Amino acid sequence: MPTTLRLKLIALAALELTACAARAAEPALPDPAPEGAPAPMQIVEVTGRGQTRQVQNITRADLAEAVPGTSPLKVLDKLPGVSFQSADPFGAYEWSTRISIRGFSQGQLGFTLDGIPLGDMSYGNNNGLHISRAISAENLGRIEVSQGAGALGTASTSNLGGTVQFFTLDPTETRGATFTQTFGSESTSRTFVRVDSGRFDGGTKFYLSGTRQRADKWKGQGDQNQDQFNSKFVHDFGDNTLSGFLNYSKRVEIDYQDLSLDMIRRLGMDWDNYAPDWQRAVNAAKGQFSGGVNNMDDAYYQASGLRRDWLGGVALDVALTSSARLKTTVYHHENEGQGHWYTPYTPTSATMPISIRTTEYKINRDGVLADWRWEGSGHTVAAGFWAERNLHTLTRNFYAVDGPADTNRFLDNPMTTGFKQDFTTTTTQFYVQDTIALRDRLTLSAGFKSPKVHIDAVDRVGARAQGDITAEKSFLPQVGLNYKASDGLEAFASISRNMRAYQPGVSGPFSQTQQAFDLGTPNLKPETSTTADVGLRFRQDALQGSVAVYHADFKDRLMSVATCAGIVGCPSTFVNVGKVETKGVEAIAVWKFARELAWFNSFTYNDSRYKSNYTDNGQLVQIYGKRVTDTPRTMFATELGYEGGAWFARLGAKYTDKRYYTYTNDAGVPSFWLANLSAGWRMKSFGMLKELTLQANVSNLFDKKYLSTIGSNGFAASDPNGTFATLLAGAPRQVFVTLTGKL
Repeated sequence: MPTTLRLKLIALAALELTACAARAAEPALPDPAPEGAPAPMQIVEVTGRGQTRQVQNITRADLAEAVPGTSPLKVLDKLPGVSFQSADPFGAYEWSTRISIRGFSQGQLGFTLDGIPLGDMSYGNNNGLHISRAISAENLGRIEVSQGAGALGTASTSNLGGTVQFFTLDPTETRGATFTQTFGSESTSRTFVRVDSGRFDGGTKFYLSGTRQRADKWKGQGDQNQDQFNSKFVHDFGDNTLSGFLNYSKRVEIDYQDLSLDMIRRLGMDWDNYAPDWQRAVNAAKGQFSGGVNNMDDAYYQASGLRRDWLGGVALDVALTSSARLKTTVYHHENEGQGHWYTPYTPTSATMPISIRTTEYKINRDGVLADWRWEGSGHTVAAGFWAERNLHTLTRNFYAVDGPADTNRFLDNPMTTGFKQDFTTTTTQFYVQDTIALRDRLTLSAGFKSPKVHIDAVDRVGARAQGDITAEKSFLPQVGLNYKASDGLEAFASISRNMRAYQPGVSGPFSQTQQAFDLGTPNLKPETSTTADVGLRFRQDALQGSVAVYHADFKDRLMSVATCAGIVGCPSTFVNVGKVETKGVEAIAVWKFARELAWFNSFTYNDSRYKSNYTDNGQLVQIYGKRVTDTPRTMFATELGYEGGAWFARLGAKYTDKRYYTYTNDAGVPSFWLANLSAGWRMKSFGMLKELTLQANVSNLFDKKYLSTIGSNGFAASDPNGTFATLLAGAPRQVFVTLTGKL
């Protein structure tokens, strides 16, 4: 670990422990009512009441009844407008994880954790990390999803199509401990332990938690393992709060082989890489195929992804006056990652036709957030500033091999380097907003933000582009209205304009050759979108829900076009493919038709289409009027929840319409239904335990065979023969049992 990072982490840990230990000997406050009690019977806090935008919340109850270790993104899949796919039952296998909202892909959304930016959470991330590594799901309290315009103060420069904001649980008021143990299919074992200090007399409380997860792949050979440490402290003094956290994650995941429609016809949905059959991999690298294989890209020996992250931050929330507050947050994130691919395209030697090709990542970013808020005279004024400096290094290395070995570790001493680029990204963003109570029932919200992102790239090795590029907009407005017709009925409308900054790294403008970069950059424009929402929210007795109609114009869509097989890693072509128009309807309702029963339903109709053709290497690609890739037109989710006495259960299912993986829509994957079940028993007191819970989860309840992720290797203009390997099969039925105890 670099010395600077070590000093920062030591200082942060010392601050946390000193604030807590200073009063460790003092008696704790009397225990309030028992914590951890079951939430009231509600499946989703649907409405986002009072908001001028389409907003929904996922509660702690939803997160708790998912399989422990499940990505919080997977829990969002039931919401309207949201499509989530992954090749594993947890939704945490990052190579396959994909989320889209209203036709905007993951790279066009914004993600934050307690306000701290997570970047776009892509696999080859250059400016953040995936939520599954940022924090253990057990330590999350709620998730807020804005399908259209995210809040102006969101620290993101990629949120063209909405935001997902994660909020952590605070340490509990009373001393306690939580232990969770999960066992299940494919030798899954997950252990989670959390210790809470309770609140000391001086107003300080903290928690420490550790997570260890081990699981085999559901097909082929290999593990998907993760270790995590999370910690957080909160110190209240007067009307002010000082808080901080320090999180660590180490993840090693063995990849599944990307499939094509042709491979599925020849080899089946359960086809995977060759491991542990080394000789077959060597033979294939020499062009000696067997068992239905007919080319080198049908399988490789093995592939894997390794990630190691430190994420920490300190926030001070102070009352400046009785009507004004200022919250300031500083954060640091350091990441090291490697993606391994045993490649037959670069031999180790004349006698060994295979080497290991890696894509190696390093991230070192520091940032500060400041949010000021004032209330008075019918106005709520908010203003804020975000600044971040991010150092990112991207390297393509090749390592010699002489046979099968355990290479699921960070490799060094490569035999050759294909390319190496260093990026310095400086981000600044300012926003201001005023929410005005025009009348008793009418609220107007208006404001704007001004983002600026400058990237300076240096090519250290190879022939990829270097130079600098800036994306900035001085005025991105957002205006919204909320009219409260009655206590149970309100209308909302909003319109906003957003920009997505250019991205360094694997698929941005610097992934081209220098010549292509120099020719294209002078005419390059950052992606922008204009989104409008109109909707109703209702809450009457046992029924709550919302209906929204939306329209989005997406301009200057930038696309990185692959020019060879993914494993070869050729420089890409970066082109502006013009406009996209999106329009649709979203509806959501929860009916609590009995004290113990609630029925959740959501419906999505989305029509996202390209409104421009484009030229690739002099060839016109006619995509005008075609549907946007990986965007189902129709989705429907339903879930029945029961909670009565000691028993609880949820049975849910979702329909996902056909999706295309080519821009011309000549190839795609069929629609499917997928069902999941969770059920359990909870006792409020059991011996020395305050609570004991036994829970069973079944994912893919009816063992459906389906294609989940599409675009794992990007998208193609056309694939008439179905040979483009960019698909991943969904996991079969999996069963998990979890025992949770609270002291």
